[in-house]
Parts: sequence; C-alpha cells; structure tokens
Amino acid sequence: MAAAKKAVLGPLVGAVDQGTSSTRFLVFNSKTAELLSHHQVEIKQEFPREGWVEQDPKEILHSVYECIEKTCEKLGQLNIDISNIKAIGVSNQRETTVVWDKLTGEPLYNAVVWLDLRTQSTVESLSKRIPGNNNFVKSKTGLPLSTYFSAVKLRWLLDNVRKVQKAVEEDRALFGTVDSWLIWSLTGGASGGVHCTDVTNASRTMLFNIHSLEWDKELCEFFEIPMKILPNVRSSSEIYGLMKISHSLKAGALEGVPISGCLGDQSAALVGQMCFQDGQAKNTYGTGCFLLCNTGRKCVVSEHGLLTTVAYKLGRDKPVYYALEGSVAIAGAVIRWLRDNLGIIKTSEEIEKLAKEVGTSYGCYFVPAFSGLYAPYWEPSARGIICGLTQFTNKCHIAFAALEAVCFQTREILDAMNRDCGIPLSHLQVDGGMTNNKILMQLQADILYIPVVKPSMPETTALGAAMAAGAAEGVGVWSLEPEDLSAVTMERFEPQINAEESEIRYSTWKKAVMKSMGWVTTQSSESGDPSIFCSLPLGFFIVSSMVMLIGARYLSGMP
Repeated sequence: MAAAKKAVLGPLVGAVDQGTSSTRFLVFNSKTAELLSHHQVEIKQEFPREGWVEQDPKEILHSVYECIEKTCEKLGQLNIDISNIKAIGVSNQRETTVVWDKLTGEPLYNAVVWLDLRTQSTVESLSKRIPGNNNFVKSKTGLPLSTYFSAVKLRWLLDNVRKVQKAVEEDRALFGTVDSWLIWSLTGGASGGVHCTDVTNASRTMLFNIHSLEWDKELCEFFEIPMKILPNVRSSSEIYGLMKISHSLKAGALEGVPISGCLGDQSAALVGQMCFQDGQAKNTYGTGCFLLCNTGRKCVVSEHGLLTTVAYKLGRDKPVYYALEGSVAIAGAVIRWLRDNLGIIKTSEEIEKLAKEVGTSYGCYFVPAFSGLYAPYWEPSARGIICGLTQFTNKCHIAFAALEAVCFQTREILDAMNRDCGIPLSHLQVDGGMTNNKILMQLQADILYIPVVKPSMPETTALGAAMAAGAAEGVGVWSLEPEDLSAVTMERFEPQINAEESEIRYSTWKKAVMKSMGWVTTQSSESGDPSIFCSLPLGFFIVSSMVMLIGARYLSGMP
C-alpha cells in the first residue's frame, strides 16, 4: 500500500546557515516555526601559516548546494512537497572576506576567515594614522581597529595577491562577505548574479557608516579600498533575486524561489530568539561566542570594550535596530582543537563525557586565546595557555577547563554588557550547537550566577534567517507581529553553587587571562611571499618579562 500523504503544510521557508565550522540548509513551516528537515556538512579550515585561517569559497558554495539537495531529498521521503518552499534566507559567518572574478565566477584567493591574524601589523600601522583624540573609524563604524573585521583582510589581499590586484585594475573584481558570495552565486553568478549584502553584514566590514547606513567614502579612502568592488547594501528582509539552480543540483523545484532574507549569523540568532525589545539579549555558542543585546533604535557606545553593531533592518522601509555585542573568538573551536590537534577526544560530543567523569578542573585553567583576546580586552598579543597544572591533572580536567573557559569568557562580556546597559540581565537566553552540552549549560548558570534559558529548538540562527525571508515584502508568508510569533518551549538551568565559590573561580580565571597577554611580538612583514616570514611559528616568540610588564596596547582608541 502506498505511503499515506501527510496533511498539506502551510507555506515553507528554507534557510542557508553558513557558519565557520559547517553549512546547513533547514526548512521551516512558516505558520508554526517547526523545523521539518535539514542537512549539515562540515567545512574544512586551512591553516597555511601560524595565525592564518582560510577556507575555500568553492567548497563553501558546493556545501550549500549539497545541503539543499539532501534536505530536499529528506523532505521528499517525508512526503512534503518542496514546491511549498516560498522563500530562502541566508545567514553567514560575518567578517570572512572573499574576492572573486565577476566574469568567470572564480574566487581570486581563499576566503580569509574572521579569526585570521595575518593583518596584525596592518592594524598597527593604520592605528598610527588615527588621531588620538578623534577615532573616526570607531565613531563611524562602532568597531575598534582590529584584525577581526573585513577591511584589513581586504587591504591585505590588495597588497599581497597579484591576481586580486590585476582583477581590480581590469574591473573584474567583486568583494563580499560570505553572504554576498552565496547570493551572487545562487542568483546566477557570472550570468547575472546579484551583488549585494545586508546592513548587518556591511556593519562588520569597517567600511560602513552605521549612522547613515552607507559605504563611507572617508573610511574607504583611509583603508584605500576601491568602492566599485563593494556590494550594494540592502535591508535584511527583501527580495534580492531568484534562485538559479546550478546544473549540478537536482533540487530543480527551487528554481525561481526568491532569496529574500539575509542576516549575519549573530543578528539572525537575535531575530530567531525573538529579542525584538530594547534590553533583550542572547548568547550564541558556535566557533566563537557572541552575546548581543538589542539597544533599540539608538546606537549605544560601549565604555567597556563591546562593539556597537547593526542588529537588523527587517524591510526596506522599516527602521534600523542596533545592538551591543561582546565577541569571544574561541568557544566551540577549543573543542575542535582538543579533537583535531591534541586527539584527546574523537568526536566533539565526547567532551561532555570526559568533563562529567571529574566534575571539576581541579585548579586547571585554560585561556584559549588562539587568535588573541577579543571583547572586552582587544589584546592581539595574547595566546592560549593552560595553567595550574599538577601531576594529578589529566585529560578530563583539561576537558572540564575548556568548557569552563567558554563560560568565563561569557561572564566577562556579560559583566561589560551590564555595566554599559546599567540594568543587569536577570537571565541569559542561549542558542547554538554547544548548548546541547548539559554540563556546559549548568557551568554557565553557575559562573554567571543567573539562570540560563535554552529554547528546545536550538537552530535559532537559521530560524532568524527564515523569519526575515518569509516576512519580506512580496513573500509575506511569515508574520513578525508579536501576537503571531510562535511560543517557544524552554529548558532552564539554575545556578547550583554558592555565589562566593563562583566569584573565587572567576577571579582565578582573570589571573590566568593576565598571564596570557603580551605573548607575541609583531610580525614585521605581511608579504604573501613565504621566504619573508620567520621560520619559527608565532607561538615560539615569547617576549621578555619586561615587555609583558609593559603590556603594550597595540590598538589606538581600544578599551
């Protein structure tokens, strides 16, 4: 007997969630926000030199095609008609920088990932050109001058990669963060692809004025970036173009479906967590950790090392909303490092089992400053350390310390957020892949000493992109009116240790952080020529105690 057909579902919305570690395609019911099916592919990271992090843009694009295809197959097996998919949203790793040839569609270099540190001396030389009393970069962008953001990565590519230089000279080059690369490719690529980005991703480039919501001529001149290679900036919720299916993709039913939502991953999670009110905040545990607090329609300038960023603009004629953000470079990446570099676990899930065996780090502290320290320190000279080791310490204690490190880093940015906002958060809304780890969630509640609240469906980044896509003018299948938003079931973790113990552990962590600083000297050259680099990796450049005491601050105007 043929399988019974499922009841006809309401309109469906797909979401591409392209993160640092993996790509996913997920499909939601727009009336209930229920996740119907998804597929995930892990993405390779390449480390050509110490401090360099790259990815292959073609692998990223192929992973999107693969995820779409496999998800459509799974929907077919569930007797769900994929012609019900009415729109597609895109969320992406934000500052990762891609330059490609608009005539051939070929990338001109690997994607330079947001974690990459090769631009440290570029940052230092640029910072010397900013007057001490007028940090116009920070006042226009809300961002400190740092290796983190796209402008300095693009500057490095223009300085060091001849293929990029030549393509710019010949008017063939296009620049974008990963969202731009995907939307351009998915809407036709060299055959008429749409070159655009949204305000949230643009606000992470250090070339975008977050007040006027335009590319800024003065910033482009400062970084010497030609404006002709930049994408058009659009809102986070509007039709950018229609899907043009690659010949390699069997999911032909998505041909002609509008791509109508685009949000940087952290903004997407803020929308997916439905933090639409001033003062609502969420923390996403992915490769890094990102705590965003909605500040409404006003830009709040942080006095404590946080970033001011665009939260979302859900429609061409809708107002822009801003957020304060605390960014931690290494969260889930520390688990991947324990798996791939040290081999103490075979799968990321094993970390919970190891940590549970001991239930304590036994005085071991792990500061995973693999890419320097981000918020609230902005200290590029820091490097990862594990301290407090004894002969008793084993891999279980290190695993526990790694989880604690994620929680301590979150506590640091939450403290900064509370000081900036003036009203301490009463609980923390969380999402992201790591929130499946119950030990981590309990540790987080203990270290923050407030409840941690996790939605039962943790894919809030993809959900936010789907909501933006479904709500776009011309699509209109997803209502963002408060009364129409689906209620979400939550799991709650309450603190289980006393406040005094929490404070002792936190103050010891801060001591460890201070020991991680001032660890590397500046690379004097950034040339793409390997012969110019010192043969020793950065980790071996241990500076003298005198320099450590000086605690040199490289970044002008930084907190």
